[in-house]
Amino acid sequence: MLLAELRQQMCEYGRRAVDQGLVIGSSGNLSARDGDLVAVTPSGVQLDRLTAEACPVVDMDGYLVEGDLQPSSETPMHLAVYTTTPARAIVHTHSVFGTVVATTMTELPPVHYNALMLGGVVRVAEYATYGTPELAANVKQAMEGKQAALLANHGGVTIGATLEQAFEATRLLEWLCEVYVRGLSIGKPTVLTEDQLTAVIDRSLNPPPFPRRAP
Repeated sequence: MLLAELRQQMCEYGRRAVDQGLVIGSSGNLSARDGDLVAVTPSGVQLDRLTAEACPVVDMDGYLVEGDLQPSSETPMHLAVYTTTPARAIVHTHSVFGTVVATTMTELPPVHYNALMLGGVVRVAEYATYGTPELAANVKQAMEGKQAALLANHGGVTIGATLEQAFEATRLLEWLCEVYVRGLSIGKPTVLTEDQLTAVIDRSLNPPPFPRRAP
């Protein structure tokens, strides 16, 4: 079986996505790339019911290489992201707070410094019908230089070098969206400035040493 380990990992993270409320039913999809082959979740199958054998494998031109089920309808979006980013894994969900932000905003501002882990400001890709080349092009543009994007009136997408990284980016994106939405309920959230974000990067790269007590 081609990409057997990656297909098994997709089953694992598909179950986690359901367990953590990031998807409902068969919404959302995952993929993982190895060379010119991409394993992707199948269309119409709930993510907590996946089997490795059920996950199709396609090539970078979108042709089915292995599998009996049809690849996810969002496969064109996944392939577009792979062609323009260093991603080796992609997670796409319809999480609640991410979708709320995606229906009301043009971007998610950095209200917490952990937004830097996703590239800072998270753009909202313009709306297009799911599964279309138009949506793929819009997401590709929104993902430029980022680890995540939101899809207008749709959901969110994150990338990583592994499925674990992509999934953790999805969890972080949802957390940031929840912080922002809940913040709006009591006031106007404060957005971190470029200087403040730069200071976080500097501290991360040059952490001060802890003092040692003299013997």
